[in-house]
Amino acid sequence: MFDVMRSWVNRFLSDEEAVLLGAILLSSTIIIIFMGTILAPLLTGIVLAYVMQGTIKLLKRLHMPNGLAILITFSLFMGGFVSLLFFVIPRVWRQLRALFDNLPGMIDQTRTLLLALPKNYPSLVSEVQVSSWIEMLNSEAGGIGQWLVSFSLSQLPVVVGVAVYAMLVPILVFFLLKDQQALINWCLSLLPSDRPLLNRIGREMDQQMANYVRGKVIEIIMLGVVSYIFFKVMGVEYSALLAFLVGLSVIVPYVGLVAVTIPLVIIVYLQFGWGPTFFYVMLGYTIIQGIDGLVIVPLLFSEAVNLHPIAIITAVLVFGSWWGLWGVFFAIPLATLVKAVMTSWPRKERVPSPSL
Repeated sequence: MFDVMRSWVNRFLSDEEAVLLGAILLSSTIIIIFMGTILAPLLTGIVLAYVMQGTIKLLKRLHMPNGLAILITFSLFMGGFVSLLFFVIPRVWRQLRALFDNLPGMIDQTRTLLLALPKNYPSLVSEVQVSSWIEMLNSEAGGIGQWLVSFSLSQLPVVVGVAVYAMLVPILVFFLLKDQQALINWCLSLLPSDRPLLNRIGREMDQQMANYVRGKVIEIIMLGVVSYIFFKVMGVEYSALLAFLVGLSVIVPYVGLVAVTIPLVIIVYLQFGWGPTFFYVMLGYTIIQGIDGLVIVPLLFSEAVNLHPIAIITAVLVFGSWWGLWGVFFAIPLATLVKAVMTSWPRKERVPSPSL
């Protein structure tokens, strides 16, 4: 047993830099798991500052001074932040409350539609099936009502959290952009001067992270704006709320599309019924999702992440359970980090045991 353990340690942990890398990854994971809530504004600022590095580099390639490039980029960020805080979120919130207020009527309408199924489709649906569906619907409606009560009682902490983010995040973003190089140099000064493994993994992750995070933010904005315009033109109720959810659905691979499509189909069906407008809305929504998957994603994510779908879903489940929405958002780059570490980890060749 001890010989096996000693052989494994000599093979995978004989390199000092590998041990340092493992210690850094382990300590970072523990800090984020236990202090993620406290550090959330800082982590949000780091992500936003990282996203804006692309704009700063573009302006500097146009021979613009670094200070002016940072000022312009931060001004654009503040414009978007204020628009999100005072225009987008309040509109989505009002439509969410309207949906909650109309939910009992929508449940009654769904119950009426279910009761008509045995008469309209007697060979496919029986009254026993409909009764079980209505019983399940009533049970879910009661659960939703309890959730709404608890949700209304928990609004104060949400408001306080939004206020904290609104005050701290812009300040953090400004200083992260302004003192970026000094902060990076300070972090590098804590590491050994000779670090080929860390440099190799760092370069690979910087490329992957930059491609993924900036592309994902652009994809969320584009998909949300296009969906809102389409829903508004078609007269779909709760258009801002649905477009907001459609934009956020790209954060969760595979699952997000299904999670948003189901309530969208229900809302559109209850509003328009089984008619031409319903099919037009569904056709337009399908085209938007097709353009996103076949055109926008290949253009934005030029450096394809070579991960198996099972690995992606596993990463979403694991990192999402650890860090919530941020874990889901960064599941793919974090999975890429794990893959890069496993591929680059120094190891000694296994010494064959002598034959008898």
